[in-house]
Amino acid sequence: MTLPTLADEFESHRSRLFGLAYRLLGSAQEAEDAVQDAYLRFSGADRAGIEHLGAWLAKAVTNLCLNRLTSARARREKYVGPWLPEPVVTSDGTLGPLESAERREQVSLAVLVLLERLTPTERAVYVLREAFGYSHREIADVLELSEANCRQLYRRAVQRVAEPEGRFEPAPERREELVASFITAAREGDLAGLEKLLAADVTWWSDGGGKVSAARRPIEGRDKVVRFLAGAARRFAAGIDLTVVELNGASGLAAWADGMLLGVIELEPQDGRIAQVRAVMNPDKLAYVRRQLTRP
Repeated sequence: MTLPTLADEFESHRSRLFGLAYRLLGSAQEAEDAVQDAYLRFSGADRAGIEHLGAWLAKAVTNLCLNRLTSARARREKYVGPWLPEPVVTSDGTLGPLESAERREQVSLAVLVLLERLTPTERAVYVLREAFGYSHREIADVLELSEANCRQLYRRAVQRVAEPEGRFEPAPERREELVASFITAAREGDLAGLEKLLAADVTWWSDGGGKVSAARRPIEGRDKVVRFLAGAARRFAAGIDLTVVELNGASGLAAWADGMLLGVIELEPQDGRIAQVRAVMNPDKLAYVRRQLTRP
């Protein structure tokens, strides 16, 4: 097999592998690195012994991600301020087809945050089962565990990421309306209008990673969030343009100034109002999404 043929064969699996790695790691840049490492393993492997290439590559990527998750957990314990996953634009098919509400929910920042509750192995079992439809036997082959152990890990993972009913808003139309209303109110400096969009117990999370000015603790409650937005408007509103982008399967916001991406925002509705806001402003976490949004 010549090298171009080898590369072409791998490329046919790259998108799926990236989607797997991203769901496991919550980082697009680390997912790209894991997929590239898998290619290096593939290029040096005895391909006569690879019966099913897709399964072989999925196993390689999963195990590479398990190693990365262990070291990532230690790094996140020292992270400055709230840690949020790295956002990605999904309107270009980066994470594969997201036709159903369930598929979109699985890649939302909200769910990726919940997955941080899991051990690396629990997360692998959960992602392979929920996002890729693997059977417990197939998961056991990937992780080299017993089928019974995989079933137990899956049950435990489901319990640990469970949230009260009604946390997630399934209708994309309502989310799009809230995003449009939020942009209009923000552009007009209409704090009263913003207040009407927020749930009483809304929480605003800002991830600046200690590299840009951002709240280092969650801001909880409508009154506090409105005061925070009022202060932010006085300091930053001039010259900032907000645009609608599809982030992690749902409508979100991108904030720009002089052509520079300052941050992206996910608005999570509940009962018709914004219940959670996640703003990612760490420049390191914006590198991938910036590349997507500025791609010609």
